[in-house]
Amino acid sequence: MNALELKIPPPVVLLLSALAMWLVARWLPQWSWPSAALTVLGGVLAVAGLALIVTAMRTFARSKTTINPLKPAESALIVSHGVFARTRNPMYVGLAMILTGGACYLGHVVAWLAVPLFVAYITRFQIIPEERILLGKFGAPFAQYRSQVRRWL
Repeated sequence: MNALELKIPPPVVLLLSALAMWLVARWLPQWSWPSAALTVLGGVLAVAGLALIVTAMRTFARSKTTINPLKPAESALIVSHGVFARTRNPMYVGLAMILTGGACYLGHVVAWLAVPLFVAYITRFQIIPEERILLGKFGAPFAQYRSQVRRWL
């Protein structure tokens, strides 16, 4: 296990990424291409991402399992219905959508780098360790779910 695995809550990673995007946009304003259409698209993406997160959290709550991303071993069951039938990680997809919305809103070339970096970080230090723990806990049923439903989209 790596020292960063399951250590930083994904919403904190989102906030740090968003802060970095905002700072870069302020420090290098000449690389911006503001657009009303991108601003609207950014808002739509952010709201859709938030809605996806809320939907996933409600699904977990109804299933009576933990939503704490730092303690996947406390999961009571594999949730594979609702939005979890389309993606194994709808909350992380929602966070990535919010960050993408922020990149659109800022209209800055460098801000877009935060999105793939966020996805890479979350995949390596959050999702892969979660999957390792869930596979150890649930075995074949989780392996089957993992083979049927994509990690992201």
